[in-house]
Amino acid sequence: MALISGLTSSAIGRLLYLLHSMAFISGLTSSAIERLLHLVLSMALISGLTSSAIERLIPKHFWLDFICRWGTSSSWTRPPLCHGDERSSLLQFKKSLFIIDEEACVLHDPFAYPKVESWNVRVEQTITDCCLWDGVECDVITGHVIGIDLSSSCLFGSINSSSSLFHLVQLSKLNLASNHFNYSHIPSSFGYLSKLTSLNLSNSFFSGQIPSNISDLSVLSSLDLSMNYQLMLKNPYFRSLVQNLTSIEVLNLNLVDISSTVPDILANSSSLALLRLRDCGLYGKFPTRILQLPKLENLSLSNNPNLEGHLPEFHFNSPLRILSIYNTSFSGELPASIGNLNSLIYLYLSDCKFTGRFPSSLGNLTKLEALNLHRNEFNGIVELDMFLNLRKLQVLQLSYNNISLLVNSSSNATFQKFSVIGLGLCNLMEFPYFLRHQDKLEFLDLSNNNIGGQIPKWFFNISTDTLMLLYLHNNFLTSFEGNQVVFLWDKLREIYLDNNMLQASLPLPPPSIEGYTIGRNNFTGEISPSFCNLTSLHVFDVGVNNLSGKLPSCLSNSSSYMEMMDLQRNNFFGTIPQTFTRACNLKMMALNHNQLQGSVPRSLVNCTTLEFINLGANQINDVFPFWLGALPILKVLILRANQFHGLLPDHKTKFEFQKLHVLDLSRNNFSGKLPTNYLLDWIAMMEMVDVNQSSYMDATGKKFWGIGYIVDITYNYSMSITNKGNELQYKRILELFMALDLSCNRFEGEIPQAIGNLKMLHMLNLSNNILSGHIPSSLGNLTQLESLDLSQNNLSGEIPQQLVQLDFLAIFNVSNNRLSGPVPQGKQFDTFQKEAYEGNLGLCGKLLPKKCENSEALQPAPSSSEDDQDSDSPFKFGWKPVAIGYGCGVIFGLVIGHIVTEWKYDWFMKTFRIRPGRMKGGRGGRRRN
Repeated sequence: MALISGLTSSAIGRLLYLLHSMAFISGLTSSAIERLLHLVLSMALISGLTSSAIERLIPKHFWLDFICRWGTSSSWTRPPLCHGDERSSLLQFKKSLFIIDEEACVLHDPFAYPKVESWNVRVEQTITDCCLWDGVECDVITGHVIGIDLSSSCLFGSINSSSSLFHLVQLSKLNLASNHFNYSHIPSSFGYLSKLTSLNLSNSFFSGQIPSNISDLSVLSSLDLSMNYQLMLKNPYFRSLVQNLTSIEVLNLNLVDISSTVPDILANSSSLALLRLRDCGLYGKFPTRILQLPKLENLSLSNNPNLEGHLPEFHFNSPLRILSIYNTSFSGELPASIGNLNSLIYLYLSDCKFTGRFPSSLGNLTKLEALNLHRNEFNGIVELDMFLNLRKLQVLQLSYNNISLLVNSSSNATFQKFSVIGLGLCNLMEFPYFLRHQDKLEFLDLSNNNIGGQIPKWFFNISTDTLMLLYLHNNFLTSFEGNQVVFLWDKLREIYLDNNMLQASLPLPPPSIEGYTIGRNNFTGEISPSFCNLTSLHVFDVGVNNLSGKLPSCLSNSSSYMEMMDLQRNNFFGTIPQTFTRACNLKMMALNHNQLQGSVPRSLVNCTTLEFINLGANQINDVFPFWLGALPILKVLILRANQFHGLLPDHKTKFEFQKLHVLDLSRNNFSGKLPTNYLLDWIAMMEMVDVNQSSYMDATGKKFWGIGYIVDITYNYSMSITNKGNELQYKRILELFMALDLSCNRFEGEIPQAIGNLKMLHMLNLSNNILSGHIPSSLGNLTQLESLDLSQNNLSGEIPQQLVQLDFLAIFNVSNNRLSGPVPQGKQFDTFQKEAYEGNLGLCGKLLPKKCENSEALQPAPSSSEDDQDSDSPFKFGWKPVAIGYGCGVIFGLVIGHIVTEWKYDWFMKTFRIRPGRMKGGRGGRRRN
């Protein structure tokens, strides 16, 4: 019965011990004790209670009552009490820690409770036997404490090497998981507990280096240090830790920073049944023989993108049940023998580099419940019917490969009930017919296919009680059959309908919605105030449609829960809602290319999480909103093509824009001098940014965990900006991209020398102003600069020779000024056309009508070995400029007409990627899954 009920051996031992004690105290007969035990275990079998719940079936007041009433009369032999020194050690250990507020603890973990509260010696009731305390297990013969289970016990504090815990040298099992040990280090004194066979310190906020003497616990069969994301294994290294653990059966180091290869010595661990090394920074070749260990049931290597390997041939007798290697660099074809894994339940191979066709032997995995192969390089035609025999399959994720899925729409076969279906980018032409009968779906992805026409009415009736995530974006959908404008899915959390051709009014989602993304369609009408009642809404994207009307005033109140608000490129008019609350949680707000008027809401200063603001191409009439500089992480501010006016303040304030990457004030009516003091505050434009060189600006919202899938709600920032002579739409913005555009205003006076401090700028546009004086030589410090436009001003003097050292400069325009003297020669200046200099009658050079006298000509800067090495850099352009900057009127006409030059994503990657060795690149953040 004990085995059937699922009770652990320790729980059964404690129950026997308790019953034995009761028999001794109360004089119960052995047959009565046997019947009581049978009753308890039967209840466990029927109710599915946990072992801790079973232990609490016999409350302490029950046997305390026996103590009071019956004393010590019994013919039974009394089991030994716990040793006094061990009881004292336990009490000292309890005293060294705090108990977190139980209500908060249970809120975090509903199964948690403070077990150590039962560890007391009370005079009136004299509970001295620590073997009866919660979480304590004693040897039934010797009375020594051999097991402690304080998992989920609401403990807080630090454990040091002198802790009384390490006096309990008879311990064989110790579980301190799911507590909070205040980021303390794991004490080296764990090495004193030489009899430990099981040690679990998972999810308990330990940090620092794993002590070397953990490897001395040679009889360990189970070691779990997982989910301590500040824990690392650097000295000793991974190999040193495991080389003495010859009896290891369970090894879980998920999220421990190992940053090494996987030692091949693990392939000799013949008892190993579970190995979890997810998100550990592993790299190099994974020893393939580990996959062929005779007892291995569970292997997780996921989220180690630099870990390489391939799947070996598998034998029929392999006990492997879970194989999870998603987001690694495993590659090659799937072996046909994968069909021999007849115990396999979960197979997660997504985000790898597997190639070839799906082996038909996958259809032999009759116990399979989850199959996730998305984002690989599989190819060919795949018949959906091959999965029909997998009657237990609930998760089928095939999205984002190079396959064409063949769905037999006339088939009468009955498919199993799925919870997850991912068929994105599978070359589908219509909605798969078998979806009609799915009523358990939680996740459905049909994105990036060729599905056109109406969304059929039956589609809105599938899985109405369960569906949470629905992706239909990037298809050719045109309308909703029956003008369906209310979604019927009660639990829907995220819907993507963007990049279709849908024509309708805005469909109203259920109150559960978190992500509502329907941009780049042809939706019409107004935004209903009902959207303000969606208090779970984090992403609201209706940009690039034909919506109109005034923005509901309640939208600003919605900012307390909304993180991304994208309303760009519609026909909204009126003013921007003014009442953004102190609870504002916005990260991104895009209202550009509408007809909005009035002023910038001063209440936006409450939105301290804002990173991106785009109000460009409206009719806003206001002075420069300098107070936005108080937003501590604001990276992008675009106010272009409005009616802003007045001076930019040039005095020190608390509003300093220190994190600003992109500032676009072009095509307004700003006047006065360029503000020197402001330039000295823009720290992000001055210093190297320690980020991943290929990371993009985006907002990551809620993360949804489901059965067999993980979804990050990520919204990429995008913008339009005039760069390299063209109006470009940046669909994604690199974190390293820095730009300053003050063109088409009425700024006057000299260009400040301080502008040379903005060393990280990639683009600088000061054209079409009334600037005068010389071009400052400090511009030669802008070594990352790719585009420099100073045209249409009153600048005089010579072009500084220091500009020749701008190796990445691809666009240079100083036309229509009053410059004189020779044009610099060499490097990038040899690629610029004469249009870059026209309208400067005093300039001379090889391409210009006026040739320089020998005494005037400047010699090209000498090349160096470093220059030669840089010649192949992706930031260095040897090609001719594609265009010269347009005048403000021409560009403004392009904006008004919504004619935007769309440049390809991979061109953008090539153009703005930092060349190797040029910038300091930081390690990207580690993703927790």
